[in-house]
Amino acid sequence: MSGRARLALCAAAATLMASCALLPLVAKPTWLLQLVPLVAVQTGVGAAARRVPLGRSLTLAAQLLVTLVLLTLVCARQHAIAGLIPGPDTFRYFAELLGEGTDDISRYAIPAPVTDGIRLMLIGGVLLIGLLVDTLAVTFRSAAPAGLPLLALYSVAAGLSDGGADWLWFLVAAAGYLMLLLAEGRDRLAQWGRVFGGPARAPGAPEAGPPAPVRTGRRIGAVALGVALVVPLALPSLDGGLLDSARDGMRAGGGDGGTISAVNPLVSLRDSLNTDDDRQVLSLRTSTNDLSDLYLRIVSLDEFDGTTWKPAQRHVVDVPDRLPAPAGLEDDVRRGAIRTTITASDSYAQDWLPMPYPPSKVQISGRWRYEPDGMTLVGDHGQTTRGETYQVTSLDVEPTAEQLAAAPRPPAALRDEYTKVPSSLPKVVARTAKEITEGTRSHYEEAVKLQDYFAVTGGFQYDTQVEVGRGSGAIATFLEKKQGFCVHFSFAMAAMARTLGIPARVAVGFAPGTPQADGTVAVNQRDAHAWPELYFEGVGWTRFEPTPTRGTTPSYTQSDTAGSSLPEEALPSRGASSAPSVPASPSESCAGGLRRLEACDSPSAAVAAHHGHDGTDWWAWLLIGVGSLVVLAVLLAPLLWRQRMRALRLGGHARTAQGTAAHILAAWQELADSAWDHGVTPDESLTPRKAAERIVRLGRLDPAAGAAVHRVADAVEQALYAPRPRPAAGTAQDVRRVIEALGGVGGAGRRLRALFLPRSSVRAWWAVTARCSALRARAVAARPALRRPSGQQS
Repeated sequence: MSGRARLALCAAAATLMASCALLPLVAKPTWLLQLVPLVAVQTGVGAAARRVPLGRSLTLAAQLLVTLVLLTLVCARQHAIAGLIPGPDTFRYFAELLGEGTDDISRYAIPAPVTDGIRLMLIGGVLLIGLLVDTLAVTFRSAAPAGLPLLALYSVAAGLSDGGADWLWFLVAAAGYLMLLLAEGRDRLAQWGRVFGGPARAPGAPEAGPPAPVRTGRRIGAVALGVALVVPLALPSLDGGLLDSARDGMRAGGGDGGTISAVNPLVSLRDSLNTDDDRQVLSLRTSTNDLSDLYLRIVSLDEFDGTTWKPAQRHVVDVPDRLPAPAGLEDDVRRGAIRTTITASDSYAQDWLPMPYPPSKVQISGRWRYEPDGMTLVGDHGQTTRGETYQVTSLDVEPTAEQLAAAPRPPAALRDEYTKVPSSLPKVVARTAKEITEGTRSHYEEAVKLQDYFAVTGGFQYDTQVEVGRGSGAIATFLEKKQGFCVHFSFAMAAMARTLGIPARVAVGFAPGTPQADGTVAVNQRDAHAWPELYFEGVGWTRFEPTPTRGTTPSYTQSDTAGSSLPEEALPSRGASSAPSVPASPSESCAGGLRRLEACDSPSAAVAAHHGHDGTDWWAWLLIGVGSLVVLAVLLAPLLWRQRMRALRLGGHARTAQGTAAHILAAWQELADSAWDHGVTPDESLTPRKAAERIVRLGRLDPAAGAAVHRVADAVEQALYAPRPRPAAGTAQDVRRVIEALGGVGGAGRRLRALFLPRSSVRAWWAVTARCSALRARAVAARPALRRPSGQQS
């Protein structure tokens, strides 16, 4: 194995060893098993490109291209052309996955599950680090700076982990870096032969051990490694920093009872619905006798990026004594006051404060801040709900259907903010919303139609176990499969409302709890819920309930749809249920295979028939991709050919008289072709000395570059005519100096033409035609002569 190949192998090994520091951050190590062959392919492409040889920039470009293809194959195969070639959909999907990964990092405690977004960030990040290490250590032959990306990789992992085994992963990463340095040192020493090999060993003498430089290097490495491990033990710890506080906010609490804690309330929502241990999290006493509308709202998700809903970044202020009236609520809307005392269990630690909406006064101790737009309270400096008891006075807003139907147009700023939908949202979402609401006369009627479609008429089923995927296509998949839980129903209805121009957001909290014998109301984990809120001017943000068998349907949204069976308003939600919202319709009783074949009679067949095939077919994308690659290859062919010829002509050569002469002649040919690329047409009839004078004159070269041309010409004359040619050192450097000088003469157009459309690339065509002519001549010579024997009669 050559020294450079050994160095590339050590660079790949060092990257993988440093990436082991990321293992404690996630629950399963499967991503590392996928990463090993990808790093091997990336390293192999770099080794092959350097062996061709390609230039440094082309080697890096080849590795970048292969890295992109590998990421596409592993993480976005279904969005690629022919499952391999990245296209526009691939890059959009990568952006979605990165957004999901960033969101997942903020949601999950360590060790986090290996979601698609986290997997892309892990594998893609390590591949980029591996590319940097390979480029620095092997392509540019500088292994020492390659430790910086390795250090960055380890530092990210150490900053996020809990520090339990950081020393072990540091040892592994440091060993990989020292191995890389040792490989580079060995390669450099090998280029000098056995200068540092030490004195020869006498016959029969025992082994003297490794050479002195190797022993010294090992000692230095051992001392540096020991210092790095021992010194931090003597330094004071740095607690309370940014990373430390971030970890505290994401950590699942300790104690015997455990803690329900998450930065984003949607994190544990599904787990809460599926848990076998339906623990009580809140207990409340309230002044109202009607619990049907007593939803405890935690936070509103008002920012929609096509992949998920999340709280927007907003300013918080001190909690006022009296909270301002909710936005948009007019005096003519009927309302009452409800007083509720809420006690959080010791096992419930939430950053946001659960409250009935809209609150008008909150009495609570501790460090809390108020967010005016969402009318929510959020804990400050680690403040949570654990064990807190607080009183909330809230409004019981009772609008009529007539008031909602007559609502005027909302303010332009609010409408613009809360009706945004990203371009990545599938067209089927808006199309289905239009079909459902056809014939309506107001936004209120549209909202009721949407609610009834999900809760009553659409044949949807409540199921917390269903998988509808992630990303921008999740809502379309949910509309097709018609199975999901409250997150899917609320997300879909809010998105569809926005496509119709209705300001919408999603609220997260708890559905009404269960009355107890002592007069309190118990709110359990399974009461966790999400619902859409739509804005109507004059009423404000108004709750809707599209999730079947969950929560209660507001009285102001009950429709007169024939055969509807709305949930009983007097009964609060008592837990999850997977029962269908209506008796089985033909579409529900139809087998899954027949439904996919569109053989079922469904009231929303136009929606169910959609399978995400809008736009250009896959084969058209394949043709576009192949055509683009062909055009790109044709355009870059002259550039690549010239780079390769230059590398071969000015590269290494045999240290013999014949090898030196061949190298000098090849360097002269490269100088002449480079001058040709910059407009100096070669003249084969001139002697090397005359040709050099012509290149200097027509190329308008400076004295230093002109002297370099004449030195190369003198070396050519020595190689051609001298009985014993003298070796000429620095010929390749002189040619490169001339090429650089030629590029500095003339404008940018001349330089770009010399780079991308070099005139001397015609030699490649001449070589091909000469080879074809030789092959034809050889074929003619090999063909037997068909001559008639003498004297034969016809």
